[in-house]
Amino acid sequence: MTGNWKETRLTSEVLDKIIQLMTAAFGLVAALAWNAAIQALFTSIFGEAGNLAAKFFYAVVVTAVVVFVTIRLGRLSERIKKDEEKEEGFPST
Repeated sequence: MTGNWKETRLTSEVLDKIIQLMTAAFGLVAALAWNAAIQALFTSIFGEAGNLAAKFFYAVVVTAVVVFVTIRLGRLSERIKKDEEKEEGFPST
């Protein structure tokens, strides 16, 4: 019986890892799509994206947005974890 539990656990761990990798891959595809869309937007606003200054401006703006969103998501995650801990501490009604 112990061997079966280990096999189930290993299979579950492998499945979890595959799901994580697939999620990351889909995230990369979405990021590349957004990158192309944002570059096209910058090109339509600022002209041909061949300008070095425009590329640096684009990089700074994207970096600022990513930092802002990452911080907000981290705070949201902390708030949800605190709420879950509070709910676990009280009996459900």
